[in-house]
Amino acid sequence: MALVVHMLILVGVVLLHVAYATYFERKVIGHMQVRMGPTRVGPLGLLQPIADGIKLFFKEDVIPGCADRTLFYAAPIICLVAAMANLAVLPFASGLVLAKINIGLLFVFAMSSLASYGVVLAGWASNSKFSFLGGLRSMSQVISYEIALGLSLVGVMMMAGSLDLSEIVAAQQQSRFGIYAIPQFLGFFVFVVAMLAETNRAPFDLPEAESELVAGYFTEYSGIRFSLFFMAEYIGMLVMASIATICFLGGWSGPFAVPHVPFFWFAAKIYGIMFFYFWLRATLPRYRYDQLMSLGWKVLIPLALLNIVVTGFVKTIF
Repeated sequence: MALVVHMLILVGVVLLHVAYATYFERKVIGHMQVRMGPTRVGPLGLLQPIADGIKLFFKEDVIPGCADRTLFYAAPIICLVAAMANLAVLPFASGLVLAKINIGLLFVFAMSSLASYGVVLAGWASNSKFSFLGGLRSMSQVISYEIALGLSLVGVMMMAGSLDLSEIVAAQQQSRFGIYAIPQFLGFFVFVVAMLAETNRAPFDLPEAESELVAGYFTEYSGIRFSLFFMAEYIGMLVMASIATICFLGGWSGPFAVPHVPFFWFAAKIYGIMFFYFWLRATLPRYRYDQLMSLGWKVLIPLALLNIVVTGFVKTIF
């Protein structure tokens, strides 16, 4: 019973986070572009995410006549379920984790890869040239950047000697710098770039690319099914920000303890990374497709392999 309650609280908090992450993003980008952002619905526009959710819930659910209905229905559910499954293994504070497993990092990789199938199925099942191109781009992008993403964390695994996310945080607390972002600066750089591509965020949002593909793989989706893709994307951003925090930034540890709020530093670091997501979207132009692939195969993967070699050499000597 306690496990069910814990799960419901976690899902509720995360969905609330997803709703207000959109508000935070619109406000941040608005101020960066000398605009106000949402202001009309509620005080300071705070009820705007609620209004958007109600609008999407009651919007007509349109399905293209030539679409593969089974796959069309399944695609957004696969994306959302895979994204939310990752939340079960994320430790938000010491002992505050839904399912503590000794291969937590491997589980996150597996679920992230599964989410990409939902994107590809959406592109295929919609029977639309724009959706198909978006799904095709997403598949090649995932193949390229998931390799770099996985290799960037090998150095962390070598230093911590574990795939358990809680033990990785504990190993950082006992390390010289308290975080792995300093000794693993090369791996951290590769991870951050691959993280942006993995979550289809600017400047690597080629699968969506509104100026080229209307909305990419979810062009033909509307109403509640569109909102499922939307939630999956923002939950994916939360998961990647959490992995960056756990593996490189010391998890929930900080310069001083905050009484009664053990997850304070974890949340602060996550929202710092989320702000970084929004900052890049407001600042950088979208990469060309050939530039995206060249960066992944010719720069990030060699850098990640170099980081593994250097980490192994240092571990052997010291």
